[in-house]
Amino acid sequence: MKVIGAGIGRTGTLSLKAALEHLGYAPCFHGRHVLDHPERLAAWQAAADGERVDLPALFDGYAASVDWPGAAFWRELVAAYPEAKVILTVRDSQSWYDSVAKTIYPMFGSSADPRAAEALRVVPGLDVMTDFTRRLIWDGPFFGGRFEDRDHAIAVFEEHNAAVRREVPAERLLVIEPGSGWEPLCSFLGVEPPDEPYPHLNDPGRFWGRVAARMAESQAKAAER
Repeated sequence: MKVIGAGIGRTGTLSLKAALEHLGYAPCFHGRHVLDHPERLAAWQAAADGERVDLPALFDGYAASVDWPGAAFWRELVAAYPEAKVILTVRDSQSWYDSVAKTIYPMFGSSADPRAAEALRVVPGLDVMTDFTRRLIWDGPFFGGRFEDRDHAIAVFEEHNAAVRREVPAERLLVIEPGSGWEPLCSFLGVEPPDEPYPHLNDPGRFWGRVAARMAESQAKAAER
């Protein structure tokens, strides 16, 4: 692991994943990759329950990690990979809350959206992933079952960002916002900026499009059996 993303969901993590992979830090783990390794789901469940797990084994094969669930273990990853650089993606807290409330919370936190219910029905392993995500993030130690309390959720978000800034040595840490482009990232990593636009994959419409794509992929595989 060469790069650890400490920023939580809906702070530009998928765009950062694409950027890091373009720069050679590939593959980069993202929450969407949990389902690519069904044999690791039990370990994620154990981690969500507070049990000691072999985190390097969970991230085996990845050069970098961004987004949840990895970001929930940022302290452990920073300690496990002392040479890795750390990137904290941040954004305006009000717009962050609105984005989460339209995407990952109805998908994984409450399953209130009918698209979430349908995805749970057709995507293998998604029920297990949703369960441990709720226990780890939404109902567990992160939001404590109070994400719908806007002020509380925003306070948690801001304290998370403050803790990363406090605890990670400045020389290991880059803090970036959406729209920062290539320059701060490439300067931090010591590489040349590419001659193409920085990826932008963070809007809510694309989130639900990716859910639909995963459902279609699962249904196609089921039809082949």
